[in-house]
Amino acid sequence: MEFLQLSYFALFVIICLGYIIGNAKIKGISLDISAIIFVALVFGHYGVVMPPIIEKIGLILFVYTIGIQAGPGFFDSFKKQGRTLVVMASVVIISASVLTYLAIIIYDIEVPVAIGLLTGALTSTPGLAAAIESTGSTGVSIGYGIAYPFGVIGVILFVRLYPKITRANLKKAEQDYEESTVESFPEISFKHFIVENENVAGKTIGELRVRTMTQGVISRIMSNGQPTVPSPSTKLNQGDIIKAVGTEDALKKVRVLIGRETDQVVPLKEGYEIQSILVSNTEVVNKTLREINQWTSTYNVTITRIRRSGIDITPSSNLKLQMGDKIKVSCSKDHMELVTKIFGGNSKKLSDTNFFPIATGIVLGFFLGKFSLNFGNSFTFSLGLTGGVLTVSMLLSRIGKTGPIIWSMTGSANQLLRTLGLMFFLAGVGTKAGAQIVETYNEYGFNLFLIGGALTLLPMIFGAIVARVIFKVNVLSMLGALTGSMTSTPGLAAVDPMTETNAPSIAYATVYPVAMVLLIICVQILASLG
Repeated sequence: MEFLQLSYFALFVIICLGYIIGNAKIKGISLDISAIIFVALVFGHYGVVMPPIIEKIGLILFVYTIGIQAGPGFFDSFKKQGRTLVVMASVVIISASVLTYLAIIIYDIEVPVAIGLLTGALTSTPGLAAAIESTGSTGVSIGYGIAYPFGVIGVILFVRLYPKITRANLKKAEQDYEESTVESFPEISFKHFIVENENVAGKTIGELRVRTMTQGVISRIMSNGQPTVPSPSTKLNQGDIIKAVGTEDALKKVRVLIGRETDQVVPLKEGYEIQSILVSNTEVVNKTLREINQWTSTYNVTITRIRRSGIDITPSSNLKLQMGDKIKVSCSKDHMELVTKIFGGNSKKLSDTNFFPIATGIVLGFFLGKFSLNFGNSFTFSLGLTGGVLTVSMLLSRIGKTGPIIWSMTGSANQLLRTLGLMFFLAGVGTKAGAQIVETYNEYGFNLFLIGGALTLLPMIFGAIVARVIFKVNVLSMLGALTGSMTSTPGLAAVDPMTETNAPSIAYATVYPVAMVLLIICVQILASLG
């Protein structure tokens, strides 16, 4: 069909068929968007070719948006479970390298071909580059071409089938992950207290440093029967009643500092109101509440809580606002409109996507990926395109803002670009791999295919056993870590639609750089055998 020779037409035909097949369920199992790669394999076998730029653009967009999404949680995740996930990655890479060495000895495979099988089984382009540089042999490319197709397909099948085979409860895993996240940001509530502590009476809220001492916020005070909105200069008197907002632990500290709890409620001062305001003004993004207080102090504004990514956070003076935060404020009705303008309150502005930060981040990632470190004459390390873009996007999302540039993206914009990139990437990878399957099979027989398949599946099985039996890792984080250990972006693409949480993406981003470095080192060691 001559229309299929038009690459742009063939691209969207592959995507359409991939979605149709991906939505079909067999015994509750579906491939979702990852079905695109299987359609692309068939098209590639019959001569349909995607321009390399399609795969590159898809890869860059997908990896960049994953980094933007995972960046803020990556650093916290690394502190909490980084060591566990790194051990998982080490098990996968080292076991794959040991199996490659055994294949060299038992089956008398040429070292360059075996190393190619290893890098293809782990779908690692940086590993392939390091192997070609180390051996200088075309055998590396041959081995890579044999193992790569199943390396792509095998990881996808493994992560899609693992929950079914092990009967893993993904909803429960999702709930457990969300609960563990909430532990870092405990639920916020409020209570009323009577000022009884003699050491507190007669002192201002600023002198007492209530936020610093308790991590709670005094949002209202009733003195002599009159409710007021407090400021740092407000004095607390014996018998005053305060309303404090904070976590359970913070409220316990307030009770120790102030006095006993009471059922008496402090009403909102007449002429005041409480509103939730959406942060959409770039001027306040990445500013601390202490800095913002300099703008809002004349309006007697009290910020009682901040909602971010579905989590309530107690405001502290050093907390920086992010685009899309929802802040609950109390101030006079006369000033509320001005205060809302300070923070933005414009939901339409959030839906506007500025492509300049995206393009700038990708350019920076490209140059970081090109940067290489030389360790003598035998070992050179660089992050490559994927590692460079992923690293930069995570760092930029953590920074949040540089001058007028907002690096973060709204959830809807991120999802759209990530899906677009993913579809392009799977179509490009699939057609390229499909063009080689029959040819490599006819030339090198079935044995090398089987060895390549074993190098893909066995290390993942070992890693899954270690994660499940020894470390009791959440199954969603485990699947993300396995795809990162296998340096498999298509694998992550298969896991990503299985959950609404960021667990797989964060785990992938945590182990990917470690796995890439380990693989390059193992490639260098194996190359020395030849």
